[in-house]
Amino acid sequence: MGDLSSLGDVRGKRVLVRSDLNVPLDGTTITDDGRIRASVPTISALAEAGARVIVCAHLGRPKGAPEDKYSLAPVVGRLSDLLGRPVAFATDTVGESARATVDALGDGDVALLENLRFNAGETAKVDEERAEFADALAALADAYVSDGFGVVHRKQASVYDIATRLPSAMGGLVATEVDVLKRLTVDPERPYAVVLGGAKVADKLAVIDNLMNTADRLLIGGGMLFTFLAAQGHEIGKSLFDADSVDACRDYLRRAEETGVEIVLPVDVICGREFSADTETVTVAADAIPADMMGLDIGPASAQLYAEKLADTRTVFWNGPMGAFEMAPFAEGTRRLAQALVDVTAQGALTVVGGGDSAAAVRQLGFEDAQFGHISTGGGASLEYLEGKELPGIAILTKEH
Repeated sequence: MGDLSSLGDVRGKRVLVRSDLNVPLDGTTITDDGRIRASVPTISALAEAGARVIVCAHLGRPKGAPEDKYSLAPVVGRLSDLLGRPVAFATDTVGESARATVDALGDGDVALLENLRFNAGETAKVDEERAEFADALAALADAYVSDGFGVVHRKQASVYDIATRLPSAMGGLVATEVDVLKRLTVDPERPYAVVLGGAKVADKLAVIDNLMNTADRLLIGGGMLFTFLAAQGHEIGKSLFDADSVDACRDYLRRAEETGVEIVLPVDVICGREFSADTETVTVAADAIPADMMGLDIGPASAQLYAEKLADTRTVFWNGPMGAFEMAPFAEGTRRLAQALVDVTAQGALTVVGGGDSAAAVRQLGFEDAQFGHISTGGGASLEYLEGKELPGIAILTKEH
């Protein structure tokens, strides 16, 4: 398995590209086109080489049947604009429309198939069901390119099974993501800090467990911080809280003390009475959250502390916002953390923003992608890699068939 060049001359060949076009929508309006933009270089390179490019992707979580709200139709126009060439659209995945659309392609043309997850075979747990869908996809193409990093941790028909049926290569996006992840896990330049936020600590327990052996500092924010505060015995009021993970957090704090890994928790918190942009707010010490309020962002002293903890780093991985950034009163912690990453990037550090929420946050807050070392398109895949797990969609590309 190699890069696109390993496929040889692709002129006139039908090349199926698994992209990640799982963009957030407000009705039919794309609110963040980052994943589409990240998919363009590989599609464009193939089209310019004369391939007949068949793009496939998913959007949202339909249950194996068509649902209008999950249609990829809103993506077609934006993809066409970014490519600078028309994109044909098949209104099914492997049916009559898909076959006719592919048959009509000329050299350098691009088509997009409808949402892969409208076919139950895409995500089926039973190998035979996935195989049937993979066979139908393979019948449309002469070669396959894996370029949807956001799904390489999934054993799905268009990610895993398809690579056993066609000459396969890794697209530029996936190759870049894998290279960055290796830099985060194989002899990272130090000091190495990992910033973890988002809602649920349970989703990141295995990541924390593994990073205790790799990172120098773990900075905790978002909803998950309150489980850590509870593990320290502090009042957390009505804050988001994962009771089942308290013991694990307590154990990580103990291990950190024993091993010298620094777990950094907020020293102050911005609280509100309700999860609302116009709720009454108050900033309190992290160990003094009022019983009738909930924490919704790290406080200004914490934001300053986190910036100081990142100032001398050479490698930073960030996954998950520091607070409810989508509401203005609770966006400042995330904004200041992003600025701290921008500052160390300018000093030559490798900074990686991982995951859709984090990427959406930095863009919503006015930052440019180029201000960071790398903005990942796949938070789940990044986290599983950092857990030490094998990514099926990468592993299958490296196996002899």
